[in-house]
Order: sequence, then C-alpha cells, then structure tokens
Amino acid sequence: MVRARPPSSQDTSMNQSRITFSVVVPVYNEADNVAPLAGEIMAALADRSDYEIIFVDDGSDDGTGARLDTLAQEHARFRALHHRDNCGQSAGIWSGVGHARGAWIVTLDGDGQNDPADIPALLARAFGGGGPPPGLAMVAGVRAKRADNWVRRLSSRVANRIRSRLLRDDTPDTGCGLKVFRRDAFLALPFFDHMHRFLPALIQRGGGQVVHVEVSHRPRQTGESKYGLGIRSRLWAGILDLLGVMWLQRRAVWPEVTEAGSDGPGPAAAMDRGDAENKDEA
Repeated sequence: MVRARPPSSQDTSMNQSRITFSVVVPVYNEADNVAPLAGEIMAALADRSDYEIIFVDDGSDDGTGARLDTLAQEHARFRALHHRDNCGQSAGIWSGVGHARGAWIVTLDGDGQNDPADIPALLARAFGGGGPPPGLAMVAGVRAKRADNWVRRLSSRVANRIRSRLLRDDTPDTGCGLKVFRRDAFLALPFFDHMHRFLPALIQRGGGQVVHVEVSHRPRQTGESKYGLGIRSRLWAGILDLLGVMWLQRRAVWPEVTEAGSDGPGPAAAMDRGDAENKDEA
C-alpha cells in the first residue's frame, strides 16, 4: 500500500510545468540521510527546471517519513510517497516510477553512496545532442572504485561475474543504483522482488539498448545498509531470481504486425523490428 501526500499549491504549479525526468529514491530507515541527499540532488540539477524528486519511504520506523513530508512542504519539486509496510527496494522503485510524471527516470540509492553530481553525465549520455538515440532505453552507472568493505566488494564481484556469464547482458556492475531509463520501458517489465538487480538484462529482453557510464562511489556517512546482501545471500538467495530471468530471456518473442488495408507492416511492426535489432546490438 502506498500513501501519497495530498497535493498542495506547490504541486499544482509543478503540474503545470514540463517535467522531462523524475528522480526516484527508495529509502528505508535513512532519517539522517534524506535531507542531505535531497540537497545534493537539487544542487547537481541547479541549472535545470524540468525535473521532480520522488523519495519513497519503504515502511521506515525511524522518523524518515516525517522528514520526507517536511521536505515536500519546503520544496516545490519534491514529493514524498510512503509504503505502509517494508516491501523491499524493488517495490520502492516500482512505486516511485509508477507515480512519476517524467518520461525518463533517474534512480539512485538512498544511503548517499551514489554521488548526485554524476546525474548530469548520465543524462547527457541518455539525451545525446538533440534527444535520446533511437533504441536507447537505459544508461547504467558503473562504480569505478567501490567505497565498501572487502566482503561487499568480493560478494559483488562474484555475483556480477555469475550473473553476467549466465545472462550475457554485458553489464559489469548491475548493483549500482545510479541509472537513467525510460519510464515506459520499465513499466513494461515483469515485476518481482529484487528485479532491480536485473534491470539491464530485463531492459535488453524488452528490446531496449543499454549503455554504461562510469560513476563515483562514496563511503556511507551515517547508518548501516538495510537493503544490501552478503556474499552467501548474493550467491544463493537470488538463484531463483536469476533462473527466472534466464527463463524470461529465452521466451521473448518479436512478432511482426500487419494491418488489413495497409501496404505493409505498420508502425508497431517497424518498432518491433527496430527494438529487436537494438536488442541484438545491446
């Protein structure tokens, strides 16, 4: 269940403005991190006015929700959504994307380890010189230098190697929360818990092209990880998810559609063929 704050006069003005992208941040018990992180996001996007920020409180019990509501009252482009119960990071992203007004989504983790200063570089890669390149559906961040302890670095490295070898998605760092992707492409994906760990492979399965950009990574300043998994969890707890994604990949179909009375395949068929070609190139 998601409880959204009732719209205010500030929200009305935001509704009337053009929003190109929405920044979605799922958080769970991050009371000390949400305000500094929101400030960094707004500072990184200071020269833009076509965005909104959506924080999704995933059933926190440490005062995170109240701090998010305060931020929503103080800043016109900030929105706070609340899960009644803790549902997981994938559910938080799904709720945020579902409520977003932008056609493109920016995601980052709520612990402050992703640097919002990297967002403009991902947006520049997504939109190119005059707009998104044909077929591009996601720009995924790759942490050039991990600021985690050796256990998390090792578990991540092992999990990424296994996942990349089995899914063949050419993604070196699927665990990086900093991503930019098309909202419609995401909402067309099958939803399941932990799906956020397989987004590049799922996007490619849907015919979208995925590109990668190196980003920085910072030590956590306050609190401790709530959503992270240890090496044993990464190897075994997610094995069913991995097998499920492999099953989905092998059953993807790309029908060519024609319409009676037309000279040939219609726009939908052309899009299907183009997406399939992009899928092969991704």
